[in-house]
Parts: sequence; structure tokens; C-alpha cells
Amino acid sequence: MTCIDEVGTQFEDLKQRGHLAVEAGRLEEAAGHFEQALALARTIDDPKVVDLAVCNRAAVEIVLGRGEAQLPRLREILVQNGDPVNCRLAAYNIARHYELTKNYKKALFYARIARERAEQQGRSDWIASSHNLIGNIFLAESFLEEACAEFEKALALMPPEPTIWRARIVDNLGYCRILQQRYSEGYALLYESLKVLRRHGAGRYQISSRLDLCFAHLETGRYEQARRHGEAALRLAEEVGETDSIKNALYLLGEAANLSGDTDTARAYFSRLQQGYFPEAAYLPGFLLAVDVRKLVNLHA
Repeated sequence: MTCIDEVGTQFEDLKQRGHLAVEAGRLEEAAGHFEQALALARTIDDPKVVDLAVCNRAAVEIVLGRGEAQLPRLREILVQNGDPVNCRLAAYNIARHYELTKNYKKALFYARIARERAEQQGRSDWIASSHNLIGNIFLAESFLEEACAEFEKALALMPPEPTIWRARIVDNLGYCRILQQRYSEGYALLYESLKVLRRHGAGRYQISSRLDLCFAHLETGRYEQARRHGEAALRLAEEVGETDSIKNALYLLGEAANLSGDTDTARAYFSRLQQGYFPEAAYLPGFLLAVDVRKLVNLHA
């Protein structure tokens, strides 16, 4: 085996480790693998390999909230149009950045580019991921029916095996069904998602399913079950430092306690929310005790 072959083998190994870590929700670990893979790629005289390594690293950095620095290079890969696979991945990553930073107009623009590139490649898994991303963008903007249609398309393109990736799309559709007041369908989907994620030990991705179940139980008056899932979501979110999920858990746990008549506990959750995230808004706990918090929260925005 030549030196170049050895480097290529090491690159593929690091890339695979990175993808496995992402699937398991170990994002910092994945970032380390992809950083090493990028360093190796730069020793190989192949721009496509370097661009792929850049895209892989950027995907994780974006989810970890460090995406702004990745955008110029991703745009360069997209504009150069040198490799259709890398162009698709660059567009998808840019869309994810804008989705997570709540610039939904730009997110939708790039997500549609990613979908078109995926369709050109004929890759059903890539097309499914684009439909799921577009669904998330629609859901964040409260276009519920459009979001449902995108999630349904995504699931139709996915193999039936109970993978983590499929479970996350199932969770998205389950939340939509709850919002549509189709509770039996919603519960079935959300518990299916949680079962798969627990089986795979994917704690980070369980947060969304737990929050969605918390919300669903609030909607159907099952306050103890809501608190159980909300507390689990809060614990998992604190372990990985997901700020938005921590906030959402505190909102929902406060509402669950308030609706069950435990005003003191509700005020404690809302006070923690206010002190941690809205220090200037001393009025917030009292305000949240007096309104329907469920109408203020979009768990997928």
C-alpha cells in the first residue's frame, strides 16, 4: 500500500467515525474526527476530497452553534459547482445554519437547492433529508399543513428499518399530528420515535421526542405524564447544553405544574427561566402563570 493509499484509508476511517458519532448524538466527538479528516484531506491532491471534508466538519460546527465561520467556504463550494455531491451537501449545510439561526427565508432558499441537487443525483435518502429540512422550516414558521406534507414525503422515501434518522422524522410528523389535534396518531408516532432513540442510546435526539410528548400530554390533560417527559427532556438538554431545549422544557414544566394546581412549583420553573434567560424581565413568572404557555411555544422553531 502506498503512502497515498494509507492516507486515504485513514481519511475514510475518520470520516466513518465522525458519521457514527453524529448518528449517536456525540457531536463534539464527531467534530474532532472531522477536523482530523480535514487535516489529512489537505495532504491529498484532490480538491473534491478536501471540499467533502470541509462540508462534513461544517455540518457539525453548524449544529453546535459555530456555523457563521463556515459559511464563506460553503458558499465557495456551492458557487464553484465542481462536484454535485459536495454542492448538495454545501447547500444543505447552509440551509441548516439559516434554519438554526431562524433566518427561514434564506434557509428555505438553500434547502430547495439541496433538494434539487439530491434529485439530480437520484439519491432517495438525500431527497428525504431535504424534504425533512424543508418541513422543519415550514413548521418553524407555523405552516403546519405544508410541514406535514414534507415530512410525509420524507418518510415515504426512507427505508422502513428503525434507524435514528427515520425516528427523528417520525418525531417531527408526530408533533405535527398533535398540533392538528390528531392525538392518537401523534402519540403513536412520538412513542415510536422515542422507542427507537432509546434503543440506540441516542440521548441528544431523545430531547425533541420527550419535549413533544410533554406538550402532547399537556394538550390532553395528562399533567403527571407531561411532567415526567419534561423532566427527562430537561435533564438530557442540560447534559449536552442545548439552550433552546432547556428553555422549552422550563416553559412546559412550569405550565404542567400550573395546570395541575401546583402554583409554587410552576413559579419556581418560570423563575428559573426568567433568571437564566430573561434577567431584565422580572415580571415574567407572574405573566406566565396567567397565560396559556402552550400558545407561546413552538417546540420546532
